[in-house]
This record gives sequence, C-alpha cells and structure tokens, in this order.
Amino acid sequence: MLESQFQSKLIRELRDRFPGCVILKNDAGYIQGIPDLLILYGNTWAALECKRTLGSRHRPNQDYYVNELGQMSFASFIAPENMMEVLDDLQEVFATRGEARFPQRQ
Repeated sequence: MLESQFQSKLIRELRDRFPGCVILKNDAGYIQGIPDLLILYGNTWAALECKRTLGSRHRPNQDYYVNELGQMSFASFIAPENMMEVLDDLQEVFATRGEARFPQRQ
C-alpha cells in the first residue's frame, strides 16, 4: 500500500472515531520534518506522521518533531502495522483531556 493510500484510509478512520474533528494536512516543504497530519478535536490536538510501513525511513527532523509535539500534546509515527494501537492511544488521550463533543457534520 502506498503512503498516500494509507493516509486516506487513516483520515477516514479518524473521522469515524472522532466525529467533528478537523484534520489538516501539513506542508513538509514549509517546515521540514513536521508530521503529515494535525488532528484538532475538542480542546486538544494530535500530530501523526504517516509511514508506508514501520520500517520506512525517517526523513530529517521527523523524529525531532514527533518527540517535540508529543511533549506538548500527542504525536506518533503511524503505519498500517500499528494504526489501531496508535488510534487507541489517541482515543485515550482525547478522553482523558475531556474533549468537547461536536455535532455530527451536515
């Protein structure tokens, strides 16, 4: 599976799990190494760096930004092999921080 295909599948899963979330795709050309996705949900957020596989090469600064943003809120590398585990962790983080409930999208 290509990374872009995985990312599309992941976005669908995020929207299903976190109704009303806002998902932004970041521009790696603007800040090298910034994670691919920013998920805004209730009163918190998360950043996810998508990889085709867990063994895929990390580009310069990706480890730095995942670690730095993880200190601020939640950030992780995510691939098909660990998607459900990361999403379960993210769900726990959102729940413990008292996310606001959003109405369903029209």
